[in-house]
Amino acid sequence: MRHSAFRETDHRPWPLPESPWIMKQQWQDLLFLHWEADLAELRQRVPADLEIDTYQGQAYIALVPFNMKGVTGRFCPAPAALCDFPEFNVRTYVIKDGKPGVYFFSLDITNKLAVWAARTFFHLPYRTAQIEYERNGESISYSSQYSESERFSAQYKPTAPYQKRVGDFASWATERYCLYTHDRQQRLYRGEIQHPSWPLQTAEVTLEENTMLDSFTLGKRMPDFFASSIDVVVYALKRTQKR
Repeated sequence: MRHSAFRETDHRPWPLPESPWIMKQQWQDLLFLHWEADLAELRQRVPADLEIDTYQGQAYIALVPFNMKGVTGRFCPAPAALCDFPEFNVRTYVIKDGKPGVYFFSLDITNKLAVWAARTFFHLPYRTAQIEYERNGESISYSSQYSESERFSAQYKPTAPYQKRVGDFASWATERYCLYTHDRQQRLYRGEIQHPSWPLQTAEVTLEENTMLDSFTLGKRMPDFFASSIDVVVYALKRTQKR
């Protein structure tokens, strides 16, 4: 039976990878928080072989708290104790060889084994953090702390369906089907993913605490978006170039 992540593919900006996918997962209760970011400052923090992607000439940085469910290999079981956990991302947007994607400054989760696996096999900057996630009806309470200086706490909920339009900011920021990362030898990799088009909603957010971006120069905060659930498959990393 074909995975539900493939129930919609026409929205993709490029064809599906020819290689088989290797992992499956479900993302739940995602909040997309965006701020304008200083392009020159990001340029110093993002590897030189990646172009920083901009929207109407402006760079952005995002916080994405959400819940992960059923994170496992393609043919593996998914016991909740090992495969379900919240995640908190700090990310920006990049492009390489015409493929826009995501570059992560950090990815925080509670599962130490998953941190080891992601750092070892996907070369991603995962970290072990203290995260509390609770859903009460449509309202989500979310808090994350990696260190005394890196904390986040918010209450959020969806408010109304959002109709994406071609070329709008929400589509630009969310409809991305790969990530970029480097290994310890600074070799660049692309990791492709597949999921249906984002079922976005507008969001009401009470941001109680946020020190995660204190080291960045921020501008205007953009409208917030929410997605209740999306099924995802992940492909193996591929080298994009040799150094």
